[in-house]
Amino acid sequence: MTERIAIVGGGKIGEALLAGLIQSGKQTKDLVVAEKMPKRAKEIADEYGVLVTDVTSAAEGAQYVFLATKPDDVDAVLRQLSGADDDAESERVTVTLVAGIPISRYENALQAGSPVVRVMPNTPMLVNEAMSAVSAGRYVDEDQLAAVVRLLESVGKVAVVPEKHMDAVTAISGSGPAYVFLMAESMIDAGVALGLTRAQASELAVQTVKGAGLLLSESGLSPVDLRAAVTSPGGTTAAAIREFEANGFRHGVYQATRACAAASAKSGHRPDVEGLKGSRSDTDTP
Repeated sequence: MTERIAIVGGGKIGEALLAGLIQSGKQTKDLVVAEKMPKRAKEIADEYGVLVTDVTSAAEGAQYVFLATKPDDVDAVLRQLSGADDDAESERVTVTLVAGIPISRYENALQAGSPVVRVMPNTPMLVNEAMSAVSAGRYVDEDQLAAVVRLLESVGKVAVVPEKHMDAVTAISGSGPAYVFLMAESMIDAGVALGLTRAQASELAVQTVKGAGLLLSESGLSPVDLRAAVTSPGGTTAAAIREFEANGFRHGVYQATRACAAASAKSGHRPDVEGLKGSRSDTDTP
């Protein structure tokens, strides 16, 4: 059966998902985007050749509706989705990429028994390298969850976790890219202090982070093994590691992730994607 997929929100995350689905082989005729800003709607339609319309029209006939909106827009979108249920037997799956809002809120707002899947993505979705964690609501069956996982795999890797772990997911993968960017920023500044030009230091640091990430992902070795492989006793790397440890590097990471998880539990913060790619949608999560 052909899957009709609606994406509510044509901002950066919504666009990244749309592009990933098309690259994975989805036909544009089976994809529709809901975007309320006329300029952004035209950009999406022109770039990808998909229908861009309102929420109610986009949801009609869709098996999967992905919400990539601002948290403040969710209630209005849910009211429109409820009005789009022209078939009382609809098995439409609502997939939310919006942070901080529990599954129960969606289940209470939609028709009784509506399947809802909650997703915590991260910004590498913009380059098809996301780490997305998904949690299934009470009414999601195994086939529906598997289908959502498969769709999200078009933009990266996917892990299924209980919803109670979403704050921990935010602390590790949701906000994690910012930690890596901070490390790269610090390495660049340090390189400049050591006499390199900023362009030289940037090239060295960025490629090092990229290469280390690929090595970690593809070698099959643990971070401990990989670190040990480049840390000769009494060598240059050992001297650097010694300073990291003396300055509380591990403790800092532990404290930072705990603070992030606590902030997530309190306010439902998701890492900002502003300025990374494309135009900002009025319905995109900030």
